Order: sequence, then C-alpha cells, then structure tokens
Amino acid sequence: METIFWILISTFAISLISFVGVVTLLFKEKLLNKMLMVMVALSAGALMGGAFLHLIPESLELYNISEAALLVLVGFSSFFLIEKILHWRHCHEGKCAIHTFAYMNLVGDCVHNFIDGMIIAASFLVDINFGIVTTFMIAVHEIPQEIGDFGVLIYGGFKKSRALFMNFLTALTAVFGGLLGYFLASSSSWFMASLLPFAAGGFIYIAASDLIPEIRKEQGLKRSLLVYSVFLIGILIMLAMRMMGAE
Repeated sequence: METIFWILISTFAISLISFVGVVTLLFKEKLLNKMLMVMVALSAGALMGGAFLHLIPESLELYNISEAALLVLVGFSSFFLIEKILHWRHCHEGKCAIHTFAYMNLVGDCVHNFIDGMIIAASFLVDINFGIVTTFMIAVHEIPQEIGDFGVLIYGGFKKSRALFMNFLTALTAVFGGLLGYFLASSSSWFMASLLPFAAGGFIYIAASDLIPEIRKEQGLKRSLLVYSVFLIGILIMLAMRMMGAE
C-alpha cells in the first residue's frame, strides 16, 4: 500500500510540472536557457546512471545477459519509434496546419507522460528511494519539455490559461500510467521483469539522443566544464543510491 501511495504522489507531482510554462514569462530568455542547460546535464547523468547502475543490474537478477540486453534494445528502439511518431509533421507545399499540430502535440504528450508514469511505477517497485530519485530526474527532464510544449500551444493559437489547462490534462496521464504499471507488475511477475530493462532502454535513449546532444552545444570552456561536471554529479547521485542500497 505504501508503494502505490508513493507512485500516486510522484506521478501527480510530475503532472504539476505542466504549469512551469507560465514561469518562463518571468525570466529573460538568456538566463532561462542557462538554467535549463544545467538541469538537462543533471538529468542526462542521472538517467544514464539509473539505467546502468540500477535498472540493468536489477534486470540481470531476473534474466540472463542476452535476454536482458535484448529487452534493453527493445526499450531503446521503442522510444526511438515513439519520438519519431510524436515529432511527425504533416505539411503540404510548405504550409502547415499550426492548430492541427498543437492538438497533435497534446496527443503525443499523453503517450509520453503515460510511459513516464509506468517507468516511475517500475522504479518504486524496485526500491522506494530509487523511485524518489527516478521521479526527480524525470521531473528535471520534463521541465524543458513542458516549457517547449507551452510555447507550441501558444504558437498554435491557444490562450495562455487554456494552454496551461490542456498541458495539465495531458500531464495527468502519468498518474494513469503509474497505476497501470503498478497493478500489472503486481499481478504479473513477467511484466515487472520486462518493464525494468525496457525502462533502462528508454533512459539510455532519452539521455543519449535528446539530452547529451543539447549539452554538447555548449562552446565556452567554463560552461562546458560546468555542464560536464553536473552530468557527472547526476551519475554519482545514482552511484551513491546504489551503494546505499547494497549496504
């Protein structure tokens, strides 16, 4: 019962991040970009650390190396496919239906947040502390995305209040994903065993494909060293969690 409570609280907290878009109106764009880059670097390191130091080792207790590796690749490939579908644009002769895309963006967010909820459920079923850290790193990853989604909806013709409300509704699918993940994992040991390496593949894909390319854009030596240091801190946090769990 304690586990499902944590899943509900965590997924609902993730949903509240959808309101972060309005905060962007209070910061200058240059300062906001600097803040986001540090958060992206921390999230990238934590996601890589979570995959290689927690989810994959847990998977190897349930599968042999070949089976676990295959499921990690299935997770990685699935996230690649999902991102391709969600980033799809339908344009004809250079003219795009902006309003249509805004609604497509909302549908895509529903799928993305639902999967986030299932990943959070899997993490809490491994360990409460790991679930909390996983929720934190997903939250850090979500902030830049929610800011971008808010901008897309505004650009697509939504008023600010409606854009925030619609963003929140789509974010609530994380709660449903968390509940489904919990009940399926509780009733099926196979589902639980498969979800761990699948989530690991997703973590690796998000970090390697979406986040690391962003922090590589930093050109200055000081900023590059800063974001790399924060990236390592993300990994070290997950390593510390692993060591504490082993004691």
